[in-house]
Amino acid sequence: MISELFSLRDHIAVVTGGAGYLGYHISSALAEAGARVYIASSNHKKCQEAAEKISKETDAYVKGVFTDICSVKKIHETFQQITAENQKIDILINNAAFSRGKDLDMEEKDWMAGIDGTINGVFRATQAVIPFMAESGGGTIVNIASMYGIVSPDPWLYNKEEYVNPPNYGAGKAAILQFTRYAACHLGTKGIRVNAISPGPFPKTDIQKDKEFIANLEKKVPLGRIGRPDELKGAVVFLASEASSYVTGTNICVDGGWTAW
Repeated sequence: MISELFSLRDHIAVVTGGAGYLGYHISSALAEAGARVYIASSNHKKCQEAAEKISKETDAYVKGVFTDICSVKKIHETFQQITAENQKIDILINNAAFSRGKDLDMEEKDWMAGIDGTINGVFRATQAVIPFMAESGGGTIVNIASMYGIVSPDPWLYNKEEYVNPPNYGAGKAAILQFTRYAACHLGTKGIRVNAISPGPFPKTDIQKDKEFIANLEKKVPLGRIGRPDELKGAVVFLASEASSYVTGTNICVDGGWTAW
């Protein structure tokens, strides 16, 4: 039955950055589909609060755990802890990311920090989870990229200092897309599928208060509106579940058509 294909019952899922603006809805989607969900980030308190809220909303097992995508040791310890509790990890959502710097005049240390917060974090978490997934027969990895890993931010749109989209963010997200293809091709025989999702314009709530900016943003979207965070849920569950059992190495754009212009 089609409902069984999309079910994540008895699956163990880890979502890095799973308590953030988009991460919360990603975590919620997996819980709604029946998975046991571990929300992992460096803000343990925020993870625990999100886990409690989602657990109440979905009646699923959701737990907040501490990890640090900048630390190979800490990521491995986190996965080891989760595996010890469940004997496996079925799903990893590489959502955690951070950026630094403003434009091409940034200092090299800021450039490197932004790259570390995007592709390097995804690499570390993917590398760390491989042996755990391989030992239990396989799994699925979903990397959260961005429309700005495909196209460049329009300087006309980002004409306010607080909305600058730094070059290392897009460069890191583009690297995630290539890494997704590479990992998919090298992990397929281990039963591990690797795919990506590229969210489009999902401005946070505080940014949505700037009506002029949002109006300009919406002019660039074929659907004529910004996205709702819950609109990522379908793509996440599809790629995490058996509904996509013959899908690997691909990228799904959830961007209202932004990259189709």
